[in-house]
Amino acid sequence: MSGSKTTGSSGGPPEGSGVDYSGLALNLCGLVAGIAIWWVLTAGGAVGLPPPPQVASRFADLIANGQLATDIMSSLARVLTGFLLGVILAIPVGFVMGWYKVARSLIEPYLQFFRMIPPLAIIPLAIVTMGIDETPKIFVIFLASFLASVVATYQGVISVDKTMINAARVLGAGDLTIFLRVIIPASTPFILVGVRIGLGSAWATLVAAELIAAQTGLGFRMQQAQLYYDLPTIFVSLITIGILGLAMDRILLVIERRLTVWQERV
Repeated sequence: MSGSKTTGSSGGPPEGSGVDYSGLALNLCGLVAGIAIWWVLTAGGAVGLPPPPQVASRFADLIANGQLATDIMSSLARVLTGFLLGVILAIPVGFVMGWYKVARSLIEPYLQFFRMIPPLAIIPLAIVTMGIDETPKIFVIFLASFLASVVATYQGVISVDKTMINAARVLGAGDLTIFLRVIIPASTPFILVGVRIGLGSAWATLVAAELIAAQTGLGFRMQQAQLYYDLPTIFVSLITIGILGLAMDRILLVIERRLTVWQERV
């Protein structure tokens, strides 16, 4: 028998070995390469974008005067509230649609109808019906995350292998037991993918949501900077949104791996 270690198909560490240091190293190399390319392109003035040192200087200024922290807290509050409300409602609706054909027939036309309408197109209606306070901002973000999450949950339920359901029935399991012990675990990977997509949709909708009479927020700061052609501030807001979104996505990825530890991975 061979005494060599078992590794992943990409030559990474064995499954369950902990942190993938090679992957982290590649991530870091990619980040450094991206910044270097950005710096080279802007150093000669060939591209009308601010160089990294100028953006870094604006980062420091906005951190020092507390403006960046205020904007981050405002945007995070809106995104988290809308995102969590969307996911909390989407998961049970998706389960109901997937489990009951009658509910699916009643709900799916409305779901597909609203999926075809960009959440940004709802902004005028949200302003007229909900005013200009925090409610319409959160509602637009909620709608974006809800639609992504509910479709993934519904797809997860209807994709469960019927053989597993029939086997559980043969063994005497009732509908509730099948739902709890078969449907939910089997559809969890789909749900978590939908949650991650919903998170991306929430952040993507943030800037437009903060068009609604916002006084603080990363999207609001970008819109203000646009009026004065303040490119460094725009870059600071864009990079901050990217960093926050990436951090939240990585948290969801860790949760996904822990909840689907049984799932075979490449």
